[in-house]
Amino acid sequence: MTLTRPAGSLVGLDRFASPADFPDSPYAQALRQPVLLGLFLPIQAGGWSASTLPRTTDWRWPYNRDLVLKAESLGFDLVFALSQWLPKGGYGGVFDGHALDSFQTMAALTAVTQRILLVSTIHVLYGPLHPLHLAKWGATLDHISGGRWGINVVTGHRAVEHEAFGWDRIEHDRRYALTAEFIEVLQRLWTGDEPFSFEGESSWRLNNAFVTPKPVYGRPLLVNATGSDAGISFAARYSDVVFITSPGASDFASAIELLPAHAARVKQAAREQGREIRTLLNPMVVSRETEQETRAYYDAIVAHQDVRTPDGFHTLNSDAHAWRGRAGLDGANRRAIGGNIEVVGTPEQVVEQFVALKRAGIDGLQLSFFDFKPDLAFFGDRILPLMKQAGLRL
Repeated sequence: MTLTRPAGSLVGLDRFASPADFPDSPYAQALRQPVLLGLFLPIQAGGWSASTLPRTTDWRWPYNRDLVLKAESLGFDLVFALSQWLPKGGYGGVFDGHALDSFQTMAALTAVTQRILLVSTIHVLYGPLHPLHLAKWGATLDHISGGRWGINVVTGHRAVEHEAFGWDRIEHDRRYALTAEFIEVLQRLWTGDEPFSFEGESSWRLNNAFVTPKPVYGRPLLVNATGSDAGISFAARYSDVVFITSPGASDFASAIELLPAHAARVKQAAREQGREIRTLLNPMVVSRETEQETRAYYDAIVAHQDVRTPDGFHTLNSDAHAWRGRAGLDGANRRAIGGNIEVVGTPEQVVEQFVALKRAGIDGLQLSFFDFKPDLAFFGDRILPLMKQAGLRL
């Protein structure tokens, strides 16, 4: 079959099955939980916090492998991590550019885990990546993992990353149009019983392409992170999970005021396409047994703020819509903490905030920590049981 179509339209030619449509798929089983629980791996130096306070957090493979195994033992549903193509030195300071590749990291994790969903962040428009490559690689990882592998689809927002591959940054909305072509072709390769040819506005072509084996449950899980109109439209048509940010500041009070309308907008966009989508948020959890201990921990992180890092974020130009205005809303101290929003307090207070996020329309929590190993252990011992008591986890 040959398909030729313009890049500007996001209207899919068919309704492709989601892994949620298969009751025995790992994703469908995860959806039985009242709130999805994920871990945002620190595969970049510095994790998520621009602070030099001593900690164990490490970007290397053994540390992140151990985190995933711990998360799986605690019953977490999924893990994923960012992907960046930064110049020498990264953003500067603690974010010095050292980072594992998300795609390869998740591929390696398929062989050492049993149940947890593994989502690779992939810039689908960068470099020589062809949908036929990714269709074959993805189907392979899907089989190795038993249907647990997925893609966090990234279009790229920093000019320096596009330039590293030898061309100018593609305009924001056009990136989503081209990415829609890429995903539609991926889905046809994953589901089609006949060879497939394609010619569109993108630089790649297919001629009688075919992929086997097919993915285990229709196709792998699809995720994207966005806050723009074009990104939400894309998510509504293709994604199973959309990773959103608070439209307001990262402090909890500001975020919880604006998140209900934002989450409702995203879900309504999907329903208008005859689909259901889940929202995922990235809270930075800072918690200790008492309020005094929690405040001391928080203050110590802030006191060691790495002032070199914020300048790096500003100099590496971004056209991402989700973070527009956040620099003006969030003070410098909050950059030392990190995360989309801050969830700070005793275990009981943390769970109260999680309950509020659920009521605000948030379907999943992709957690970050400052000192990942001990903080994840504390979460498992003290916070997770309270989440179960509150009806957030089974």
